[in-house]
Amino acid sequence: MTSSGITGGQAERLVFVGDSITDAGRDRADAGSLGDGYVSLVAADLPGAEVRNVGIGGDRAVDLEARWERDVAGTAPDVLSVYVGVNDTWRRFDNDDPTSAEDFEATYLRLLDRVPGSPRLVLVEPFLLPVRPEQHDWLDDLAGKREVVARLAEQAGAALVPLHSLLTAAADATGAGGTEGAVALAPDGVHPTPAGSRIIADAWLAAYRSGAQTIVDNAARLGG
Repeated sequence: MTSSGITGGQAERLVFVGDSITDAGRDRADAGSLGDGYVSLVAADLPGAEVRNVGIGGDRAVDLEARWERDVAGTAPDVLSVYVGVNDTWRRFDNDDPTSAEDFEATYLRLLDRVPGSPRLVLVEPFLLPVRPEQHDWLDDLAGKREVVARLAEQAGAALVPLHSLLTAAADATGAGGTEGAVALAPDGVHPTPAGSRIIADAWLAAYRSGAQTIVDNAARLGG
């Protein structure tokens, strides 16, 4: 791995799977479309890498599982980035369709068990920046999903992107109190502005450059 996305003279293939924050308006009819969010910023900063975005807006962990064979299994990534969780919380509050932390973890483990080949893994923690009073009630539910992602990253030797703490700190620094900072980074608390996407991309790149073990090692550690 190098800072340009080239290893041993070969371009690394980076595959990003997730929800709307990864999708970011990509053209799903065009396999080369990256959207206008953090994935496109990462690709611009890694000009030697081959980057593929297979995010789909609205996805929960179970939705990733349902399309894993179609969208992920055949991609042969050198680096696989998984970013999911906020919709598992959101659906509890807007559609009375909760996902417990235990169910979220079980599904996530099944995804890790089905990672194709032996890529390095980057797991992205879901975030929420409350901009409406009722969104503060979401934080406890999201905390369970965040804990799962952090724990599985540690167990699997994956690189972790701790977005919630990073974006919360950035919102606090950006705003002069109230919700101004959160709105500047994610107007609805979830979907980032260009400034929010830049923070996500920088955090992802920092995790990527930190290195991570391969899924071969992950399988042994998760199994133990």
